Amino acid sequence: MPVLDFDLFIILFLLGGWVSARITAGLRLPGILGMVLFGLVFGTFAGAAVPPLVWDLAPFLTTSALIVILLRAGLGIRRQTLARIGLPAILMGVVPCLAEAAALTPAFMWLFDLPLLVAVLAAFVLAAVSPAVVIPSMLALKDSGYGHRADVPTLILAGASLDDVVAITFFTVHLQQAQQRLAVAGGDGAGLEIELGVLAQVPLSIGGGLLVGGLLGLLLAWASCRTYRQIRATEKTLLLMVLALLLVKAAEWVHFAALLAVMTVGFVLLERCEQVAHEVALKLAKVWVLAEIVLFVLIGMAVDIEVALAAGWAGLLVIAIGLAARALGVLLALWLGRARLTWGERLFCVLAYFPKATVQAALGSVPLAAGIPGGELILAVAVLSILVTAPVGLLAIRGLGPRLLDGPHPARPAG
Repeated sequence: MPVLDFDLFIILFLLGGWVSARITAGLRLPGILGMVLFGLVFGTFAGAAVPPLVWDLAPFLTTSALIVILLRAGLGIRRQTLARIGLPAILMGVVPCLAEAAALTPAFMWLFDLPLLVAVLAAFVLAAVSPAVVIPSMLALKDSGYGHRADVPTLILAGASLDDVVAITFFTVHLQQAQQRLAVAGGDGAGLEIELGVLAQVPLSIGGGLLVGGLLGLLLAWASCRTYRQIRATEKTLLLMVLALLLVKAAEWVHFAALLAVMTVGFVLLERCEQVAHEVALKLAKVWVLAEIVLFVLIGMAVDIEVALAAGWAGLLVIAIGLAARALGVLLALWLGRARLTWGERLFCVLAYFPKATVQAALGSVPLAAGIPGGELILAVAVLSILVTAPVGLLAIRGLGPRLLDGPHPARPAG
């Protein structure tokens, strides 16, 4: 099949994503699900006809769309709300991820006979909730007024963002260690072990993300308040996006949690210059209309069904073990944090932490590309987790959220 003209590809890409979202929305299903399914079908049938430039641009486009999500999340979290739910949010960002990774590591070793370090790598590829699925869903529920009594959507927004930071940071430090060990131990991966000293990099990365994001947020807030009338809201939004992209790029050279830094920028901007924050949030909501299509269609296109099927029933069992441990981790985090939630709200938190897509699509192929033994298996299970958990989790959030959470505020009578 000849390679599609790039202009024609973009037209089909955007039109197909929008139409599929409208169709699924008409069936009372999440529009995101339609975009992912369209991307899956489009990528499967187009195959080699997809212009190579698309795959070259895909990481940048995906990162840009994620930045829109994280900025919107940060701009929607107030300090007073975060102070009220602070401890549960922190625990929700750490405990479920570590609980899932702790259960997945022996599961990978037992079912697939992977060395310990490779099993840990595989575990942290899977042990991350999808910000691309969860954050927009929580923002939609928040805007509709659901869960306002205990600020459940905000709790999940903050926790899910930190969850990804923890998973990606642990994955990164162990990947570096695995590559160093392979250079000494050889390509078969025998004797790959974990050095506990590298775990100290995780809190340093998270602290660095908070520090860098906080400083940039303060600088932007100061400049925005002083030049409020001189710079249009569209220009402010563009500047914020560019600086956020620079943050992500800088994190490749100086290791800090870039995703957490981006969300912190939005949080500080809302705290220090609320008027500008509201302007930018409105603009980002409009940008999200396009970014949403780009992100979820690309996620669908990244899924290789043949690779997913290669994981087989053992892959499904591993995913089930991980989700069970994650559910227990969510309940434990809420209990340790003494969150005053009903059992319906606790169940919703468990369901909201199921979807996997973005991190798995981004990291699934990294071990294989790095020459890690078992890289093909890690990719297969990552892809399978997207196919299984993203649609089911998304349907659970959108379908059960309004039933498990308290409803919108009643309208106040005029006068």
